[in-house]
Amino acid sequence: MAFSSLTSSSSNPKPLLPHSSKLPKFRLRPPKASLSLSSSFLIRSPPPNPRAKFNLKSNPHAQIDHFNRQLSSRTTTHSNPSRFRLCRSFQVDSVKLLDLLGPEKVDQSDVKLIKEKLFGYSTFWVTKEEPFGDLGEGVLFVGNLRGQREEVYSKLQTELRAITGEKYDLFMVEEPNADGPDPRGGPRVSFGLLRKEVSEPAGTSLWQYIISVILFVITIGSCLELGIASQITSIPPEIVKYFTDPNATEPPDMQLLIPYVESALPLAYGVLGVQLFHEVGHYLAAFGNKVRLSIPYFIPNITLGSFGAITQFKSLLPDRRTLFDVSISGPLAGGALSFSMFCVGLLLSSSPVGTGDLVQVPSVLFQGSLLLGLIVRATLGYSAMHAATVSIHPLVIAGWCGLTTSAFNMLPVGCLDGGRALQGAFGKNALFGFGLATYSMLGLGVLGGPLSLPWGLYVLICQRAPEKPCLNDVTDVGTWRKTFLTVIVFLVILTLLPLWDELAEELGIGLVSSF
Repeated sequence: MAFSSLTSSSSNPKPLLPHSSKLPKFRLRPPKASLSLSSSFLIRSPPPNPRAKFNLKSNPHAQIDHFNRQLSSRTTTHSNPSRFRLCRSFQVDSVKLLDLLGPEKVDQSDVKLIKEKLFGYSTFWVTKEEPFGDLGEGVLFVGNLRGQREEVYSKLQTELRAITGEKYDLFMVEEPNADGPDPRGGPRVSFGLLRKEVSEPAGTSLWQYIISVILFVITIGSCLELGIASQITSIPPEIVKYFTDPNATEPPDMQLLIPYVESALPLAYGVLGVQLFHEVGHYLAAFGNKVRLSIPYFIPNITLGSFGAITQFKSLLPDRRTLFDVSISGPLAGGALSFSMFCVGLLLSSSPVGTGDLVQVPSVLFQGSLLLGLIVRATLGYSAMHAATVSIHPLVIAGWCGLTTSAFNMLPVGCLDGGRALQGAFGKNALFGFGLATYSMLGLGVLGGPLSLPWGLYVLICQRAPEKPCLNDVTDVGTWRKTFLTVIVFLVILTLLPLWDELAEELGIGLVSSF
């Protein structure tokens, strides 16, 4: 009866909210707000409160929680509470979504326990906490150091394992935005806390093994192609024309190429052997420092045979000294073998003993490196070098390619061996400046000649990111390692710096007027 009385005034009486009808369509209009990306979803955040200062980059969760609290408070005071009740029913808890999809965060209960049990007036006095890690999944404890940093760090690591077991990794890093150095000397330090499953590198998958094998097979082919190309002056002209002339349509008899493939094997073995010896150097140094490395991913290149290999760290590095030693050991091993092959090849080139194995190469090849060109000029003499072609032993080509590849990998940029070594010796801030200078010289063609652009693109695509911090990312590596790296970088620049025509003509390296 009451229901019919409410609907009798209408000519077409309808129930107010019958069960069969749809809910009224409310147009949800939250309070005026500015758009911001506080999570993986685009949400609306309220206008900034002058009493609450938020830093979206450092702590996005605080801003989301503040918005949720404001929305909850307005639900009870708004003139139409049903509209906001419906809005809240569809509200996404962005913080929980970030925790679900992103890396696992440090438990706040553990943070409180660590502050109470681990830090103190005798080790490290915590003054504030900040987000730590790529996505703020960890905690950075900022404060004042109360002792020698290495002793304090060792003590904190031991006590952390006693408190939480193997649940977390503790990093000692330089304090960001520090006002000045530590009164005891050196930079001010802070301690970062991350879960082990977040900080530890991931294992190698089956697809990565497959990709590594495929790249290695292609690299064998590129090294073999280099060996064949070194005999281009003796290869039958019809075969050379077929591969170099775009108008050539009739394929020649490929049986004529078989003898040259067999004679190209020693050079291919030499170039590939340098790359394998390079990786063996990395693995030996890593084994001595109890560091795990990934399988190598060789990068084929038809000019040098290979650009080297990408090798990743599969365990956390204990300190910057380990980062330096493991990184520089590969180029040293490959460079030492390459230089030995280069010198032996030059001796065989100038000796009657190796006359039958010599190959003819354009003399302009030796203008690609100031250092190596001068060594060849001093060994073979002016008359041999000041000609259109030069007779050399294949070991010279193998050593030349190996030294060039080792020099490229020792450039102080990104995650190359040189970039890792520089980061270990001088820190990540120094790597940024040296990397910018290296990119500039590669872009202008100052280093590497015609290979500068492809190498620069390779670094930008595959190796641009610096290495992750070590557990102890503060302790200095020592003066002699820094001096040694400085000398190596100087030799790298001399190796990759090409000769300009005037200097090449004056030194008698290559017949400049004939090209």
